[in-house]
Amino acid sequence: MFPIDFFWRAAQRWPDRIAIDTPEGTISYDALATQVTALAAALVAIDPAPQSRVGICASNSAGHIAALLAVLACGKVWVPLNPKSTRPEIRRIIDATDPSILVMDAACTALLEGAPGARIYCDTPAAGETHAPTIAELVARDADAPRPSFTLPPEATQAIKFTGGTTGAPKGVMQTYRSWMANISNQIHAWGFDEHERYIVAAPITHGTSTYILPVLAQGGCHVVLAGAGAEAVRTAFRERGGTVCFMPPTLVYMLMALPGVSRSDFPHLRRLIYGGAPMPPEKIREVRDFFGPVLGTTYGQTEAPQILTVMRPEDFEDARNWAAVGRTTWFSDVAIMAPDGQLLPSGEVGEVVARGDLLMSGYWRLPEKTAETLVDGWLHTGDRGLIDGRGYLYLKDRLKDMVITGGFNVYPVDVENALGQHASVHECAVFGIPDDKWGEAVQAAVQLRPGLQATEAELITFVRERLGPVQTPKHIHFYDSLPRSPVGKVLKTAVRERAMSPTVLTNALTLKDTP
Repeated sequence: MFPIDFFWRAAQRWPDRIAIDTPEGTISYDALATQVTALAAALVAIDPAPQSRVGICASNSAGHIAALLAVLACGKVWVPLNPKSTRPEIRRIIDATDPSILVMDAACTALLEGAPGARIYCDTPAAGETHAPTIAELVARDADAPRPSFTLPPEATQAIKFTGGTTGAPKGVMQTYRSWMANISNQIHAWGFDEHERYIVAAPITHGTSTYILPVLAQGGCHVVLAGAGAEAVRTAFRERGGTVCFMPPTLVYMLMALPGVSRSDFPHLRRLIYGGAPMPPEKIREVRDFFGPVLGTTYGQTEAPQILTVMRPEDFEDARNWAAVGRTTWFSDVAIMAPDGQLLPSGEVGEVVARGDLLMSGYWRLPEKTAETLVDGWLHTGDRGLIDGRGYLYLKDRLKDMVITGGFNVYPVDVENALGQHASVHECAVFGIPDDKWGEAVQAAVQLRPGLQATEAELITFVRERLGPVQTPKHIHFYDSLPRSPVGKVLKTAVRERAMSPTVLTNALTLKDTP
């Protein structure tokens, strides 16, 4: 069995149910299966080679979903290309993976200019590209084609997804058929998806949303494509189109709560609000649960172990002790804490988070040395530092490289971020270390305040000191109108740290002489 078989079986079971609901109309399971079959046949006709790569550079749409399913249906390898990325970054991924086919929105033409590969457009081709077919044209042409078949082992590559690159050079993660099967099974088990699900497609399909496409379709649910972008479009989809579940970054959750006139009644059918991609401080969790009710959930994973190594269901959030946790281990995986010498640590001790099992990648695309550094004796070294308590809940401290050592003391930025986040004026923050002649490293913070609210540096420093003591208190706070973010909403700590390290900022920074 392959990941695409979850969809084929659902289409056979619920042919008349709605699989995709778009602003332009709805697509039934039977109609979507016809489209996917025809498009998969077209992909094979363009390039018969199994396991050849297909890049998809498109915004969220029904065509994007159909193209992704078609790639899975013909034994090829999906390479997601973020349409919000830059042309050099897109070209770097294309040069690394050498896709023979590029499926794209017309708006992405400039991003892909000069790149090799046969073009297929999700929508109307751009001027000068009229010779490239659209998905609709290929579906019409190959409407009577048989469903492609293929035979590949469970460790064959299903996708090559590039890491976000917020803390280093991006690497192509080879996700296997086995890891996709584990992900699908765990998502269904964790969230209880059924045929009544209406998933709001808010996060990009090129990123987190891709891990929900097949789990929802496997159970006969429906994907609801937005009629626009941003928080208002998400609210409208929940209010007017029956949304029941959504995955989104914390920033979008906060934006929804800040919309003018918003209330819980705008989300009448919401059952699960799943956040990921960045942590949510406990004080924010309290605010979100007060607004939305007991529907909040989260997962922990990496591109190297997609999405769901651990899960926090809404019922787990009922116990406030768990608000700083990221859940307990899911099926088909082991998660443990490892010391630098390779020994597994007992509960309550801090070390590197490691994982093994079916969810893991097979390695980094054409980077055997990096693969050997990350996969050691079957364990994936996540680069995250954390602990597992006696009940099995995983608590993340920070990235290993993000830990600040100041005056010989270890400071975990997430602890300082959680304290800053309790201040009424703080919307979001990022804590990091910079080199310091006296302390080795000095703790600093970047802060984005809530609209209309104020706070001074001295006020915030005192606020943290009262809660955490002098060791973990930032020596300097940088204020931002808007914190720099990646295309998927993660705060770019590298960017705020680099700005803090710039000569002008260093010269003007207030240096506090307190004991660390």
